[in-house]
Amino acid sequence: MITHTTARPSRAKLAAVAVAVLALTVSACGKDNGSGGDAAKLDGITLVHPGKLTTCTHLSYKPFEYKEGAKVVGFDVDLLDLLAKDLGVEQEVISIEWAQVTSGAAYQAKKCDMGMGAMTITPTRQAAIAISEPYMDASQVLLVKKGAPYKSLADLKGKKIGVQADTTGKDYATAAAKKDGFEVVVFNDLALQTNSVKSGRVDAAINDNGALYNFVTANPDTEVATEFDTGEKYGFAAKKGDPSGEKLISKFNELLTKAKSDGTYNTIYKKWFGIEPKK
Repeated sequence: MITHTTARPSRAKLAAVAVAVLALTVSACGKDNGSGGDAAKLDGITLVHPGKLTTCTHLSYKPFEYKEGAKVVGFDVDLLDLLAKDLGVEQEVISIEWAQVTSGAAYQAKKCDMGMGAMTITPTRQAAIAISEPYMDASQVLLVKKGAPYKSLADLKGKKIGVQADTTGKDYATAAAKKDGFEVVVFNDLALQTNSVKSGRVDAAINDNGALYNFVTANPDTEVATEFDTGEKYGFAAKKGDPSGEKLISKFNELLTKAKSDGTYNTIYKKWFGIEPKK
């Protein structure tokens, strides 16, 4: 008679199986959903770097985003920190070429989850990226040396006006140059543009009101000669057509509404601009 025997698994094997089952249980029911942070808070959002809300911008654009020591701070940073806190993660800011932020290339390449930079909402940008509800109004202004005789673009015929690459200020100046006869000089960032007014490399500069009024405060040898009512509004960006990107935008919109109703937005605004926002 043939006797069949069944080998019993060793205690070591049983322990290994128990550990594996426990690990699967924790993975399914625990906090981490593969994106870092609390699964319930993330609500199906996959972040490009676990445990972080990675934000792309182009530094420096004071007071919206700029470095203070090793840390990036600013109005935009504080607003997106509301989102990071709600998700239960930290915000990490990286500086890249501005065109990558506004074109959507940064999100396609998974360099970041969201984009910021006092970004004006335009139809072209809306076609390429998901954009939040407006969080601030803006206009273009003309920066000149203190006491310069330029009060309008017409006064700058034959002169040079500095603009920042890939901005609505550049678009505005380029269109006006055809009529008013000045030369447009393009700079890669705000610091180069504004300091070129101080050095005399250009006669004036056009950029957003928030950034240039902030510059004038720190540089009293310059002034804002005039404003152009361009009716612009700022928004934050994410990957268009992507579930995580669209959810991030939706969640920020909810938090922005709440911040405006409970006074948080006003507190952040006054911190960076010294005044309450206009009603």
